[in-house]
Amino acid sequence: MAFQSSRPAGSRPSGPPRRRFGRRKICRYCADKTQKINYKDVDSLKYYLTESGKIVPRRISGTCAAHQRQIAEAIKNARQIALMPYTSSHSL
Repeated sequence: MAFQSSRPAGSRPSGPPRRRFGRRKICRYCADKTQKINYKDVDSLKYYLTESGKIVPRRISGTCAAHQRQIAEAIKNARQIALMPYTSSHSL
């Protein structure tokens, strides 16, 4: 015996409508063309790491796809030469 739902398929359950959140984030590197992504600039790269040492995704940081790839590569290079930690337990 199959379970029959009282609402049509694909509809949301009743309740308050979903809210849209604020303004869309912009890429700071697209907005300011003078800023460059450099693996040696650890202070600016720390913004793109979580407390546990993971790289922050695009939807959270607001960077564009091209700059997100460059940021990820710079973080990985900085980790390789021990300028940044791989995890929070490896903090310097």
